[in-house]
Amino acid sequence: MRITHFRQRMNEEFGAVRAAALAHDHVFAELGGRTVNGALEAGIDTKRVWAVVCSTFDVPEERR
Repeated sequence: MRITHFRQRMNEEFGAVRAAALAHDHVFAELGGRTVNGALEAGIDTKRVWAVVCSTFDVPEERR
């Protein structure tokens, strides 16, 4: 998954403002104590990051 597609899915799921705040502020233990932005900058696969976000925020299976 490309980062642009990842960002689009984040915006669709959470809304642009909340998605940006979540990506910048929320620290995920499953991503090594990184935020979404930090994980992507560290080179963690976008599919893995999306899976962690979905799991943490109970995104329904059909939107994962």
